[in-house]
Amino acid sequence: MGFIAPLVITGRILARSNCSTDAAWDDDLPDTYRHDWENWRQSLHSLSRFSVPRMFMPGSLSKVDKPEIHIYSDASEKAIAAVAFVKDSETGKYGFILGKTKLAPLLGHTIPRLELCAAVLATEIGDIIGQNLDIPMENVKYFTDSKVVLGYLNNNTRRFYTYVSNRVAIIHGRSHPEQWRYISTFRNPADVGTRGVPSVKELIEGIWIQGPPLSENDDDHQCARPGSFQLFDPDSDCEVRPCIKTTKTSTEELSRQMLSKFEKFSSWQRLISAITVLKRAGRAFKKNTVSTKHRTLPKESPLIHLNPYLDDSGLLRVGGRLNQSDLPVELKNPVLLPKKSYLSRLLVSHYHEEVKHQGKLFTEATIRSNGYWITGAKRLVSSVINHCVTCKRLCGKIQEQIMGNLPFERTSTGPPFSIVGVDTFGPWEVVARKTRGGLAHRKRWAILFTCMAIRALHIELIDEMSSSALINALRRFVCIRGSVKEFCSDRGTNFVGALDALRVDGVYVEQGQVQDFLHKSGTI
Repeated sequence: MGFIAPLVITGRILARSNCSTDAAWDDDLPDTYRHDWENWRQSLHSLSRFSVPRMFMPGSLSKVDKPEIHIYSDASEKAIAAVAFVKDSETGKYGFILGKTKLAPLLGHTIPRLELCAAVLATEIGDIIGQNLDIPMENVKYFTDSKVVLGYLNNNTRRFYTYVSNRVAIIHGRSHPEQWRYISTFRNPADVGTRGVPSVKELIEGIWIQGPPLSENDDDHQCARPGSFQLFDPDSDCEVRPCIKTTKTSTEELSRQMLSKFEKFSSWQRLISAITVLKRAGRAFKKNTVSTKHRTLPKESPLIHLNPYLDDSGLLRVGGRLNQSDLPVELKNPVLLPKKSYLSRLLVSHYHEEVKHQGKLFTEATIRSNGYWITGAKRLVSSVINHCVTCKRLCGKIQEQIMGNLPFERTSTGPPFSIVGVDTFGPWEVVARKTRGGLAHRKRWAILFTCMAIRALHIELIDEMSSSALINALRRFVCIRGSVKEFCSDRGTNFVGALDALRVDGVYVEQGQVQDFLHKSGTI
């Protein structure tokens, strides 16, 4: 398949051109395509004279000192292709390994996207070769004639949208950007796979089998060196996410009542960002801070049982007996925070969202594991969860739809089967009699009568779907259950369609024999 891929892709392109017409799949080929199709079909007979050497190289591949794998990719509006060769770096000779082609989607894909899909196909071929040939992967080189794709693969500054991002991640998982090179289109063997070839002769003598042509200045196929490509006009590329520019301002004077300023922030992350700006401004002014190493708490403080102390940064931390352990300081000595502080409420709200609103136990445990100890944390966590809109919506009572009023037939009083619903179900095959050839089977149906008031049931068996059988069933029912005031039916297709002899008019009551029987029985 890898050898004749350009011929196959030519036939697929011709078939796709035919599909663009209004002809059905089994119609004859239109005359506009018949000549091209016949020429392509006749060229397939020449494949009988086509032979491929069993060895990749004239000699054994194990005797080549520095074998290299060169994989080329290309794409067009009609197809994508990739082809691989083994190259003897000393002699410069090529040996064909594998080639693949695929039809491109009809709509919705730009040329850069198709070139990127071709690059993914090239890495798939690289994985196949790596599993079957004992050649180091650092000796594998990939070539493409798309500078846009090379810019995508060497990008380290911008982000892409999902389609490009996923395929770039696949390529990076199978190869390194340093392995990718640029090659001009007329020297790219994969270009043959995207355009196809009209004859076997051109296939055998072309660069799809023979490899890229050599030149006098064969500096690695005149390819640009790896890493030399950047994003091509990223501001106008629809696949590149736009850059968001932000500006920061720092306050020259720090307010003494910092805690009151915290209430202006609605989330923990925004507060952290603001404090980070203030710390940078403070370092810039190089103001001296007062030492807090020798400060102690009064003995009547409610925090004294936690054995608190002030660290070098002036933060109040919980003491304990774990100071000699290898645990991080956040777990050994968490920072103490008051429960009535707005800062503590922001902190609880932040970690409650981090645990995806799983409840107060998960929230409290996450706060502790991140190095914070809030006095009276249980009540504060419960208060935050009680005011959480998301938790109220998830834990709220499920609403129930009020049922409608029952119809008059379901609530009227009277003897059973005064108002009756009628329906037909079946058929079943039953054994009628034994014959020489076997058992004779007959079909049977049933008429279901149900009381609309007390939901009592009565079933009558019928042997055919005719008006006479229905009348007999009605007669048996009336003889057993008494007179009926009203019959109700859904007029379903199985009931109306089967009783074609009744000649139902579809709007009012039945006509003919059934109407006469209902009139005589006192129903209408």
